[in-house]
Amino acid sequence: LRCSCRLGGGLVQAGGSLRLSCAASGNIVRLITMGWYRQAPGEQREMVASITSGGSEMYANSVKGRFAISRDTSKDTVYLQMSKLKPEDTAVYYCHLFQVLATGPRENWGKGTLVTVSS
Repeated sequence: LRCSCRLGGGLVQAGGSLRLSCAASGNIVRLITMGWYRQAPGEQREMVASITSGGSEMYANSVKGRFAISRDTSKDTVYLQMSKLKPEDTAVYYCHLFQVLATGPRENWGKGTLVTVSS
């Protein structure tokens, strides 16, 4: 299982919007959860949003009402629609894939894409 998360990052002004996409490829069986994490400079990596195979969504309190996660199972792709962006949203965003194989659980991380929000 692999994740491509390079599409969608970039520079945006405060109040603007961006959409990130992460396409999973390879062994996609038993892909339970797809989500997004971010890591700001000097900070720990934190969960931003996640969505299960059943469509259950979870968001960090800091992004509720501004970000929306969605999943297209036919395309094995997860999206993060980011609106009303703030400078504090500046971070490297990572796609996260969680699956359970016969050999056990496995986590997969994308290499990240930089989102910079200017004042």
